[in-house]
Amino acid sequence: MEWRERIGVQPDVAFGKPVVKGTRLAVEFVIDLLVHGCTVEEILENYPQLKREDILACLAYAGELVEEQIMYPLGAR
Repeated sequence: MEWRERIGVQPDVAFGKPVVKGTRLAVEFVIDLLVHGCTVEEILENYPQLKREDILACLAYAGELVEEQIMYPLGAR
């Protein structure tokens, strides 16, 4: 999944946070819906401007960000 095709940043939309292109829905909002138990089907039903591929792109984007982070053992600072 190439998230760059579906995720973009516009300074005047969502305070410059990454959004699903063509919407005002921030990536963090979509991921938060999933974290709080919404299914992909529920999200698609409630936000018809989204496609399944958009949700997968949000996850791919988040995954890439996590890969780039320096990881420390739990409890270490």
